[in-house]
Amino acid sequence: MRGPDWLAARPVAHRGLHDRARGIVENMPGAFAAAIAGNYGIELDLQLTADGEAMVHHDDRLGRLTEGEATPLREMTVAQLRQVTFKDTIERMISLGDVLTLVGGRVPLYIEVKSHFDGDRKLVARLAEVLAGYSGPAAVMSFDPDQVLALREKIPARPRGIIAQRNYDDSYWSWLTQRQRDDMLHLRHAFRTRPHFINYQGAQLPAPAPWIARNLFGCPLLAWTIRTAAQRAHAARYADQIVFEGFRA
Repeated sequence: MRGPDWLAARPVAHRGLHDRARGIVENMPGAFAAAIAGNYGIELDLQLTADGEAMVHHDDRLGRLTEGEATPLREMTVAQLRQVTFKDTIERMISLGDVLTLVGGRVPLYIEVKSHFDGDRKLVARLAEVLAGYSGPAAVMSFDPDQVLALREKIPARPRGIIAQRNYDDSYWSWLTQRQRDDMLHLRHAFRTRPHFINYQGAQLPAPAPWIARNLFGCPLLAWTIRTAAQRAHAARYADQIVFEGFRA
């Protein structure tokens, strides 16, 4: 299934156009404002709170970017998370609704549903509710095929994508079962998830599955996460657009 042309029309700022040296932290309002000013698309991450809100944060625990202990976000309420202090900035964690208000359709959004691979679809349900009244360009995606399937069922009109890589043998994925990791390989779930685009690890391009999705099925191919000019040149040979950080594309 081919997605709309805007999916690959401009570079995408990974977690916003962040720069810790300048006090602009990833997935924060300042990073999104900087991306808008640069006319970039915005990639962002969603986590579910204890009371069912979709909050914008990459990690599923506090601590790396915030003050405090490594408390799971899903054990905290939206009110509690809005009070969390971030390191090196006065900004606070925001919700997906806050992002939509801030962006107002000026640049495309690429919203990643973070998953515990446990079949819980409450985050997708909340995402669908919040996006229902938004008319700007917004795509949704996940590593988890089950979440992409949920996106297909809940909001079929929204462009949806799968985030993928060649294999899942590294330590980041060690907590998953072998069956779960195998299900993500080679985009073998694509006939049930039916993604409109692929977001693939740029360092692992070229690869057969994204080549087939792009060249035979017309799916735009994004390359993540591009951090250098050399990586950008490599991605340009195989992908339609980049998801970048650490420089201005």
